[in-house]
Amino acid sequence: MSRTDLRSVVAQRPVVLDGGLATLLEQHGHDLSSHLWSARLLRDDPRAVEDAHREFFAAGAEVATTASYQVSFEGFGADGVGRDEVEALLRRSVDLAVAARDAVAPDGWVAASVGPYGAVLADGSEYRGDYDLDVAGLRAFHRPRLEVLASTVGDGADVLAVETIPCLAEVEAVLAELDGSGVPAWLSLSAAGGRTRAGEPLEEAFSMAADVAEILAVGVNCTTPADAGSAVPLAGAHGPVVVYPNSGQSWNAATRSWEGESAFHPDEVSAWVSAGARLVGGCCRVGTDDVAALRAALTS
Repeated sequence: MSRTDLRSVVAQRPVVLDGGLATLLEQHGHDLSSHLWSARLLRDDPRAVEDAHREFFAAGAEVATTASYQVSFEGFGADGVGRDEVEALLRRSVDLAVAARDAVAPDGWVAASVGPYGAVLADGSEYRGDYDLDVAGLRAFHRPRLEVLASTVGDGADVLAVETIPCLAEVEAVLAELDGSGVPAWLSLSAAGGRTRAGEPLEEAFSMAADVAEILAVGVNCTTPADAGSAVPLAGAHGPVVVYPNSGQSWNAATRSWEGESAFHPDEVSAWVSAGARLVGGCCRVGTDDVAALRAALTS
C-alpha cells in the first residue's frame, strides 16, 4: 500500500521508533555472542527476526529498523560466506521488516540499518572511533553495502538508518556516499558529553550533514539517556532530530555483555520533543514495554 512519506510526517509530528532488536532476540533465548551479533539470525533463523519486528510494531513502534546493522561483506566473509549471499542477507533484512510491518502496522515504515565500520570489528570500537581507516577507506568499506540497501528504498525500505557513527571521519565518509544519491537517510552518532565517541565536537557532525539534502534528521543513538537529552538541542539547531538512546547501561566488549541498571525513562521524551526530536525510540536494552510507554508518552 502507499504510505505517507516519512520526511513529511516528521515535519508535522514525532514518530515512534522501535527498541533494541538484539535485546528482544536475546530475551527469546537466542545466542548473539558471535561477532555477527543479531545478523547471524538473518541466515540461521530469519523467522525469529520477523517475529521480533512484529512485537515492536504491536507495542506501538511505527518504524522497524532492520537487522542489517552488523551485516557486511567482510564480517560474513570471515565465516566463508560469499558476496552474493551477503547481498541476499541484506535484502532479506528489509524483506523481514516489511513483512512484519505489513502484517501488524501497514501504515508504518522500515529503516534499513547501516551500522558503522566499528560494528564489523566487533571489538567495541563503535564506542571509541579509533579506526585504522581514513575517509577514503571508510567510503570504500561503506559503498557496497550502501548500494545494496539504497536499492531497497522505495521498494521495501523507506529510509536508511545510518547509525552509531562514532567519529567525524566516518560522518564525512557516509555523507559523501549519500550526497546526490536521492536516497533519504537519517544520521545518528554515538556520543558522550556533547562530543563524538572520538572526542570531537558533536555539533560539527550535525553541521556537516546540514549540506546533504538526503539527510532528513540528525541525532544520536546508543548513548545514555542523559547524553541523548543534552545532544538533542545541538541537533535541533539543524532541523528534525532522531534520538534513540540505550538503557544507560554500559557495554563490556571483553565479556560481550551489558552492565549496570537501566536509566531509560520514556517520560523524558517531552523535553526531547520540545528541543526538536521527531524520530524517537530506543536502542540496546530498550524493550517492548519501554516502546509501549514511549508511545503512550508521545500520544498523551
